[in-house]
Amino acid sequence: SNMVWAFATAGVRADALYGTVAEEVQRRGLGDFNSQALSNMVWAFVTAGVRADALYGTVAEAVQRRGLRDFNPQDLSNMVWAFATAGVRAD
Repeated sequence: SNMVWAFATAGVRADALYGTVAEEVQRRGLGDFNSQALSNMVWAFVTAGVRADALYGTVAEAVQRRGLRDFNPQDLSNMVWAFATAGVRAD
């Protein structure tokens, strides 16, 4: 998540990198990601303008399972902004 966050923050276009990261996350799962990493990753994809609907769905499901207790206000607001901006519905 730090790598895609850095690319998005710097405004560097790296579609292949984002695609590879999304595929790896789908393959490996989100077990090693803390709330900040989840938030940063989703924020980075949306900020870079990368559509990653499967990834967004996987993250939303993980957050629903885990709950919000580990999210600080910044992590939570970044994730909500990213989902809203990308048009992700997580009912």
